[in-house]
Amino acid sequence: MADDKDVLRDVWFGRIPTCFTLNQDETTEREAEPYYLLLPRVSYLTLVTDKVKKHFLKVMKPEDVGEMWFEYEGTPLKWHYPIGVLFDLHASNTVLPWTITVHFKNFPDRDLLHCPSNSVIEAHFMSSIKEADALKHKSQVINDMQKKDHKQLWMGLQNDKFDQFWAMNRKLMEYSTEDGGFRYIPFRIYQTMSDRPFIQKLFRPVSPEGNAHTLSDLLKEMYPAAIPNEGEQKRYQVVIHGIEPLLETPLQWLSEHLSHPDNFLHICIIPTPSD
Repeated sequence: MADDKDVLRDVWFGRIPTCFTLNQDETTEREAEPYYLLLPRVSYLTLVTDKVKKHFLKVMKPEDVGEMWFEYEGTPLKWHYPIGVLFDLHASNTVLPWTITVHFKNFPDRDLLHCPSNSVIEAHFMSSIKEADALKHKSQVINDMQKKDHKQLWMGLQNDKFDQFWAMNRKLMEYSTEDGGFRYIPFRIYQTMSDRPFIQKLFRPVSPEGNAHTLSDLLKEMYPAAIPNEGEQKRYQVVIHGIEPLLETPLQWLSEHLSHPDNFLHICIIPTPSD
């Protein structure tokens, strides 16, 4: 893997200033102050919000507290999507801090998965990594790892330890020079304008003729509307980790450097804001 360690670091340490406020329908014994937190883009809401929960429980009776869930401007936030994806998809053109509403009742079963414990997050995270490695290396790398190696990946994410995580994750980013890249690129394309959760299909990093596929090649096949025709105004922003990469960027490089810890490249397509 190319050693662009600064890029990996910048991705890992990306933070979103966030203000958590308690929903006004919750029963409290006194007024609940908002709670401010810098959220790690690469983590999951339910993994980094223990402090938020403790803060609001101070003003509530135990009998009024159900499972905590989050919402932004009427949209329940799916905890199993990385935080950065939720922000880019729903709030990327809003003024910071990102204001998230906290709920302790009326859990929206139709929209959200339950998350009773961190072991549920760990299971989701590890199943994504295994799926990604099936695409990249026919599962050979993840299957060669021991249970403690899997645990190291999870603990690195859970405890926000960049070096601990990458010491193991770099194995998942390797490939032989004759292959010129992974077998397939693990990616998901999200858009708010669609009922389907995301687009995910098989796509190789290199063409049959041996040319490197770019982000533009992927979009042409999966979501052509995202690429403006000549002379046409740009209708969509293509966002990964809060930035718009050049469409000429090779997909293999993006997969190695801008994937989330779950080893997927999460790409958000959002309407260009009309100023």
